[in-house]
Amino acid sequence: MSNKTIDAWHQFVKTKDMGLLESILADTVSFHSPVVHTPQLGKAITLLYLQSAHDVLANDTFMYTHELVGEDFAVLEFTVEVKDTQVNGVDMISWNKDGKITDFKVMIRPLQGINIIHQEMAARLQAAAGNLPN
Repeated sequence: MSNKTIDAWHQFVKTKDMGLLESILADTVSFHSPVVHTPQLGKAITLLYLQSAHDVLANDTFMYTHELVGEDFAVLEFTVEVKDTQVNGVDMISWNKDGKITDFKVMIRPLQGINIIHQEMAARLQAAAGNLPN
């Protein structure tokens, strides 16, 4: 099943077009990280997390293997190799009637994969922290 929001998401994954990503995120979007226990709220922080995740995960081994798309919700399963570790994960994406992403949740396994991705993303997020609005 094709969906404009998910099609745009896939286009972002391919092109890393931050303008496209920004255009499909609602201002009040929530991002749920696999390693942070509280949701990250708002477009600015979500953009930062998704850009950092893309920087860590977007390599030649990344691919979505399964996709379940509903009227306003999708589950996209992915595999990727990061630092010689095979990682499996799921992106759970919800959007509103305007096609803007309102909630983005990531789950990753195994624990070794979570730890590697956490280390890699933490370094990028810390370096970019100065770019967040107050």
